[in-house]
This record gives sequence, structure tokens and C-alpha cells, in this order.
Amino acid sequence: MRMAAFIPLTILAACAGAEYPGPATPSAVEGACRNDGLDQFLGQTASASVGAQLLAASGARTLRWGAPGMAMTMDFRADRLTVSYDEKMVITSARCG
Repeated sequence: MRMAAFIPLTILAACAGAEYPGPATPSAVEGACRNDGLDQFLGQTASASVGAQLLAASGARTLRWGAPGMAMTMDFRADRLTVSYDEKMVITSARCG
């Protein structure tokens, strides 16, 4: 009976000592988004041309529009800009991720 209790502890100890490096530290992403200066777009009407200006200003690779009441994933992407607008197509927020 004592030996049976010893075996699981031995297995756990072996796992704890395994050389697992853990999660990789993300490196700087080319095309990473920057929030600086995006406030200037708040209050503007959402359009393709404003979207292009937002991408240029943020340095992001991709743009995600958030319509009123639209469900969006919570995953973080360093190269993405998320822009939300209201029922009148007025930009209410612009943030990286």
C-alpha cells in the first residue's frame, strides 16, 4: 500500500523536473499596432478612406470594424486595430488588439 502512494509522487516529481521551457516570450511583431494619435479619429464618420488613414496612423496590418452590438472575439493581436462605431457610423473608439 505504501508503494502505491510512492509511485504517483515519483511521477509528479519527474514531471516537475522535466526541462520544459514554458511559453515563449513573444517578440516584437512587425506591423505592431500603436495607439498613439488615434484619438484624432474619434467622432469622424467610419468609411473605407478613414479606415486606410487609421491603418496608416496606427501601423497595424489589419483593421477590424466593430458595429453597434456586434460580438467580437477577445483574443489579442498585436498587429490588429479595432475600430468601433455607433448607429450613425460615428467612430466611438479605436484601439490596438
